[in-house]
Amino acid sequence: MIPTAARSDRITGARILVTGAAGFLGSHLCDALVREGHRVVGLDNLHTGRRRNVAHLLPNPAFELVTHDVREPYSGEFDVVYHLACPASPPSYQADPISTSLTCVLGSFNVLQLAERAGARFIFASTSEVYGDPLEHPQRESYRGNTNPIGPRSCYDEGKRMAESLAFDFSRSRGLDIKVVRIFNTYGPRMNPEDGRVVTNLIVQALNGSDLTIYGDGRQTRSFCYVDDLVRGFVALLDVDREFSGPMNLGNPQEFTMLELAELIRELTASSSTIVYRQLPVDD
Repeated sequence: MIPTAARSDRITGARILVTGAAGFLGSHLCDALVREGHRVVGLDNLHTGRRRNVAHLLPNPAFELVTHDVREPYSGEFDVVYHLACPASPPSYQADPISTSLTCVLGSFNVLQLAERAGARFIFASTSEVYGDPLEHPQRESYRGNTNPIGPRSCYDEGKRMAESLAFDFSRSRGLDIKVVRIFNTYGPRMNPEDGRVVTNLIVQALNGSDLTIYGDGRQTRSFCYVDDLVRGFVALLDVDREFSGPMNLGNPQEFTMLELAELIRELTASSSTIVYRQLPVDD
């Protein structure tokens, strides 16, 4: 839960940097920040982000899109830095795992240094994947996880864990004001229909009349948070004083099975698709 008692550090009319701004989550965050009256500079290398996600913001003088890869240093004066840059779907981050690891670690280091130089608040988009294949349900923030540090997903899981470690070391040793958010599954407009995640996979299959693919027995559970709700949580962190650093889980606390999700999508799309079962991917 986001603390609400202390409001002494409330930030208004800020100059804000958003990395990963042309991605699914980043573009919605930029929308919300501009609506709140902030001036936003969005960084994206457009590897998985798409310019059309922020095309509606480009005529707005309160928004600027800069094509830049966070693996290279960037300079600027900002009050707040939101760091979201990283491929987030398994097919995307596994396509070039070394690049993913470097984005998580070197990219986060560069953005942390930028925030330190600017005296900016640093808000980091981590992930529920830091819990790995959890042995605790639901996962509390104090849970240290059950990850495979050498598996095919480790570039992302361990990369985000290392980025969290860097953020907290910058906080402890250099006094940086940080907020670490662990994002759970999120859905909504602007998701890439080919991003390989379960919601988009099943919707596309249902609309095409293809088999609905369930990995494993379908009894594994997930929670899915609508993107606007997630973004409200991110924006709320502007009102939280520096004493709260996190980590903080952010998502929908209600879980349901993958089989229930497939049945719901089949019903909502009036699809005649058949549900089929496939072997669960490694470390899923």
